Amino acid sequence: MAGHSKWANIKHKKERADAKKGKIFSRIAKEIISAVKQGGADPKANTKLRLALQKAKGANVPCDVIDRNIKKAASADQADFTELTYELYGHGGVGIIVDAMTDNKNRTASDMRIATNKKGGSIASPGAVAFNFDRKGVLQIGKDQGDEETLFMQVAAMGADDFDVTDEGFIVVMPQELLYAVKEKLEAGGLSIKEARLEMIPKTTVACDPDTRAANQGLMDFLENLDDVDAIFHNMED
Repeated sequence: MAGHSKWANIKHKKERADAKKGKIFSRIAKEIISAVKQGGADPKANTKLRLALQKAKGANVPCDVIDRNIKKAASADQADFTELTYELYGHGGVGIIVDAMTDNKNRTASDMRIATNKKGGSIASPGAVAFNFDRKGVLQIGKDQGDEETLFMQVAAMGADDFDVTDEGFIVVMPQELLYAVKEKLEAGGLSIKEARLEMIPKTTVACDPDTRAANQGLMDFLENLDDVDAIFHNMED
């Protein structure tokens, strides 16, 4: 595992903090509703709900919001949600991955077509863009939670793939299936985790001139504002 990664060059931080938090909360709420719809409201007997609740805790979703969505899921009037991933070709050969969760797949498909019609790019066939990305688990840990060397050794022993130091703290990247197990082990050891999430990390990046970068940003901004869209990933070089 490398001591320092190219994370600063591949992470996308275009959202304002409040907007990003709102998207995360919305996604988790939909995951909770879907999990309850499919497997009931007891997390001990419902693995999908248990994972959704772990994600909620990792994102600091208030308990009353969690409880409200569990109760909402019990209503016959509440629709279930379906997870969708769209792959797009952006401008200049840039690949874009869009994670969505929706109660109306036709609406979401229509929104994707409208986005590319208005802002350029095109919808790719499944796998055409995703092959260049790996879905990974990502933890953000504040710098006040320990020293770099000790934390590095801890997460390396737990199976982490990558470790980076930023101005805000530490970023740990690992196989997606290890995310919540590593999070729980670190918390059991007394550490506080700022955020735990799944990310699509590109294997290679694409350099863009200013005009192409602006065109791609315009497309992603349009997608970001769609209600069903929860996360956007790209391989445009910073």
